Amino acid sequence: MNRESHQVRRVGVIGGGQLAWMMAAGANALNIELSVQTPGADDPACAIAHRTILGPIADADVTAQLSAQCDVITFENEFIDLPALKKLEAQGTVFYPQLDCLAPLLDKYDQRQYCDRIGLPSPPFETLQSERDLSVLKEKVEQVGLPLALKTRRHGYDGQGTFILETLNAVETTWQQLGYQPVLLEAFVDFEKELAVMVARSQTGEVVVYPVVETEQIDQVCRRVIAPARLAESVTNEVRAIATDLVNSLGVVGIFGIELFLTQSGQVLVNEIAPRTHNSGHYTLDACATSQFEQQLRAVSGLPLTDSKLTAPGAVMINLLGTENADSGSGSKQADKLNRLKTLPDTYVYWYGKKQSRVGRKMAHVTVLTDSSNDDRAVADIVQRIESLWYET
Repeated sequence: MNRESHQVRRVGVIGGGQLAWMMAAGANALNIELSVQTPGADDPACAIAHRTILGPIADADVTAQLSAQCDVITFENEFIDLPALKKLEAQGTVFYPQLDCLAPLLDKYDQRQYCDRIGLPSPPFETLQSERDLSVLKEKVEQVGLPLALKTRRHGYDGQGTFILETLNAVETTWQQLGYQPVLLEAFVDFEKELAVMVARSQTGEVVVYPVVETEQIDQVCRRVIAPARLAESVTNEVRAIATDLVNSLGVVGIFGIELFLTQSGQVLVNEIAPRTHNSGHYTLDACATSQFEQQLRAVSGLPLTDSKLTAPGAVMINLLGTENADSGSGSKQADKLNRLKTLPDTYVYWYGKKQSRVGRKMAHVTVLTDSSNDDRAVADIVQRIESLWYET
């Protein structure tokens, strides 16, 4: 891999899902050539990539092939083999975010410890490493308190690997069912709102923070994002400070999504950190001066970051989940619903092109621009209009 002094033109992406697919417009605007490493020839980003290297995400030999075609490599997901990638880094492959910056974030327990070290607020937590910790299970549960969230430490997303448990017996049984793998025990937060924010940092240390948004989760899967969040200015400023402190502490280059809780008492707590673009930032494609995807490409290719401000008073992003286990071809009921959604005013529809629909799978998203700062009634009306159409039988 040859990293030249001028702007990078060839960017590799580990991962070929919808996050990589949505980089297309930014790549075209910046004259960047995208290559992706992904396991399936039908994965969404294959449709927009200059070239596709087929292979598992965590296969560093496949990443070496990607490296030969690119000037820099970035990430769509974090399901990687970090030690193997470090060997490539030692041979000259350039990764952004830097691998040393990813190291404290890929494991949820390590992530909690890192937040503690740099003074970012988070819920009380403990870890269980292996079956040997059964002898201290009760003590650790008591330290965290019940109810609690039990999370697998790696590879969980969209609620997978997360369990809300109310009794000691439920904790022990669930952990046993997980094969006594390493897990995080985390105090259940009685939140008033769930929040999120995207933050980017450039190679020169410039930081850009996007508007703070509200997220609405159902069954631990994000269903809606409301931008901007309906918050006191002091809370917004606190979230922005947390985001800035995190990326500056790491010295990272790239874009992060940070999920947070606002408790009933007004405290802000970090929930999880995603070292990449994030579902909560999809609204930026249509509602911000620069999308999260273009901003990621700007950061990793050595360009200055640009404006992240809203270009409309507000926006509501709604995830469209699969309603059946079936092929999602053009003749399906989904296609008719998408066509009807596209006729709605100020509405932008993104169909990810996934060949298989599964119940609960993220198949698409819709962003609706609003002419106000998202009062409760306006948000409720938008959600009802979109979801009643998509989920009608």
